Amino acid sequence: MKKILALVCTVFFLFSFSQKTMDPIEYKSSPKVFSIKGLSQSVSIDCGNSRMIFLSGQVPLNDKGILVGSNVEEQTQQVFRNIENILKEYGGTGKDIIKLGIFITDISKTPDFRKVRDLYINIQTPPVSSLVEVSKLFRNDVLIEVEATAVIKNK
Repeated sequence: MKKILALVCTVFFLFSFSQKTMDPIEYKSSPKVFSIKGLSQSVSIDCGNSRMIFLSGQVPLNDKGILVGSNVEEQTQQVFRNIENILKEYGGTGKDIIKLGIFITDISKTPDFRKVRDLYINIQTPPVSSLVEVSKLFRNDVLIEVEATAVIKNK
């Protein structure tokens, strides 16, 4: 992870001061994911042969802002649909995820989360992850939030 971070910083520094006309940083949103004013869905950094994509924490809201699911498994399905829709904007999928940050209100429900997660990620080389139990998320009916970082090869 330290090598990846060092690479990102080096690439960002080099591109920031280069004569390139292309901006190495790009913000994208998916129309299939609910947008919150004042919050970007994702940002990418051009790393030469690939782009590193950072996603804001995704919650189980559909494109209209309506909560999907009443349990962790159902909510996780919507969260990963949102993640997939954002990554598609860059030509990627959940298989490109290299890091997950998971915030869950009941850590005993982790197996329910993993069951759904494993349908979306590369399970042969799973992403590095942090899982944190929290007392509450931004709404009482939201049980899980997931941040993702992906690397997608440039075409």
